[in-house]
Amino acid sequence: GTDNSLLEKETLYINSYLTLLYTDSMASTSGGASSSPQSVQSSQSAASLSQPSSAAISLPSLSCSPVLPAWVDSFQIPWQKLPEELIQTLERQKRPSARLRRQMVRIIVSEMMQICKNPTKRNTTEIAERMVSRYPKSLKDVIDGDVIGLGYHSLVKQLQARIENVKRQYTPKITKRKAESDNDTDEIPAEQKASVQDTYGCVNWEPKFLPLSETVESQLKRKEDMKKMFKDKNYAAEDVKELIKSTYYTQRKDINKGTSILKLCQEWPFLFHKTGMAEHFQQLTGINLMEAFFTNLDKKGERILNFLKTVFAQKENQVLESLLKLANEKGRSSGCTEMILLLLAFFGEKEKHMFHYVEKTSLAEEVEMEDVPATPCLIVCGSSCFTADCFMLSIDQKIVNDDITAFSCAICLMFGSYYCFNIHYPVGLRSTLEFLQRCFFSINPERGTKVEHSKRRKIFAVNPRVLTLIADLADHEWT
Repeated sequence: GTDNSLLEKETLYINSYLTLLYTDSMASTSGGASSSPQSVQSSQSAASLSQPSSAAISLPSLSCSPVLPAWVDSFQIPWQKLPEELIQTLERQKRPSARLRRQMVRIIVSEMMQICKNPTKRNTTEIAERMVSRYPKSLKDVIDGDVIGLGYHSLVKQLQARIENVKRQYTPKITKRKAESDNDTDEIPAEQKASVQDTYGCVNWEPKFLPLSETVESQLKRKEDMKKMFKDKNYAAEDVKELIKSTYYTQRKDINKGTSILKLCQEWPFLFHKTGMAEHFQQLTGINLMEAFFTNLDKKGERILNFLKTVFAQKENQVLESLLKLANEKGRSSGCTEMILLLLAFFGEKEKHMFHYVEKTSLAEEVEMEDVPATPCLIVCGSSCFTADCFMLSIDQKIVNDDITAFSCAICLMFGSYYCFNIHYPVGLRSTLEFLQRCFFSINPERGTKVEHSKRRKIFAVNPRVLTLIADLADHEWT
C-alpha cells in the first residue's frame, strides 16, 4: 500500500513538472520562437504516465501525445522558409515544378515532425487543406478547372509519403511495424462495403416512392409497352426516354434486389442500349452520360493524349511499345481510341480486362464467352479497336447489345453499366476506370470507392495512381 502511495505521488509530481514544461514551451512558441525538440519530447512522454510504471516514465513516446491535442491548430506553415523561387511561383498563381513541390513538402514535413514525431493522416490532411486554401491556383488538384476529389489529396499523399520515409530511417529493420489502426484512414466496416460501392457516385440509387401519377399496374403496362416497342423496332428516342424516366422506380427495385443480367435484359431491354441507359444513368447519378463524356473529351482529350505520346512515352517502354503498335493499326482512328489504349498502358492494366477480340464477321451467338470477363467488357469485331466497325457489350458473360457502331459510344455504355447495374470496378482496371470516371464522366465523390473489395487493399478517397497522372498533367500544362 505504501509503495503504491509513493508511486502515485511521484507520478503526480512528474505530471505537474511536465505540464509546467509544456506551458513554458507554448509561451515561447507564442512569442515567435519554436518549441525546442527537447521540451516537446518531454511533454510527449507525459502520455506514457497514464499507467503507474517506472518503465513507462523512462520511455519517450513516438506518437502525438494527448497533452498536445491541438498542435495542428497552432501549427504555423513555414512559408518564410520556402525557397524564393517557390514563393514567387505561388504568389504569381503558377504551378510549381515537381522539383519545387518536393522541396516544399520536405520543409513542411520537417517542421511538422519537430513538433510531432508521428503525424497522422488527419494531421497532414488539415495542413494540406490550409496550404491549398492559401494557394489554390498553384496547389489544387484540377484538370481544366474541374476539381478532383477535395482538391488536396495529392498534397496529402506527398506529405504522408515523406513522413513515412523520414520515420523509416529511424525504424529498426529487424522489428516488424504493427499495422496502424488509425481512425482517419477511410476504413469502412466489411458489412457496409458492398452497399457503399453500389451507391458510390449515385444521387438516386433507390427511390423511396413511385411518381404520384404512377401505380404498380401502370408501371407494369409501361414495361410491357417498352418490350413490344423494342421487339418491333418501332420507337422514337424521346418516347423511350420518357418511358424509362417514368418507370425508373421499378427498374431500380429490380436491379437492387439482385435480378440477373439475363432477366433484366429480357424485362428492360432498352437499359442496355444508348437512349435507355443514358436516361437511367441521368436519373441515377444526375449526369448526362454521353454529353459529359464528349464535352470532357473535347476539353481535355488532346492534352492528355499529347502528354501520353510525348512526355510519358519517353520514360516508359510499355507506352512506347503501345504507340508503335497503334501506329501500325491506325486506320480511321479517333483520338478517343488512342487515348483509352494509352491510358491502359500508362496504368499497366491489360486490354483483355476491357476488350475481347473476335473475327470481324462474328455474330453474337458465335462468340465463345468462357474467356470473356464477367465484368462489363467490349467485344471488338476485328483485330483492332481502330479498324473495327462493330462492337458488342458483354455483362456477366452475356452479350446484352450486339450492335454498337462507334467506339466512343461503346466506351460510354461499358462505363455506364458499372453504375446502372451495381457492378464494382475490377482490380485489373481500377486506375483506368477511376481516371475516366473523374476526368471524363464528371463523377467526383469525396469518399468511398467503386473498386471490388479486397481485404489486403486499403481504401483511398482518390486512387494514388490517378492522382499521380493528374499531378503530372498539371505540371505538363505549365511547362
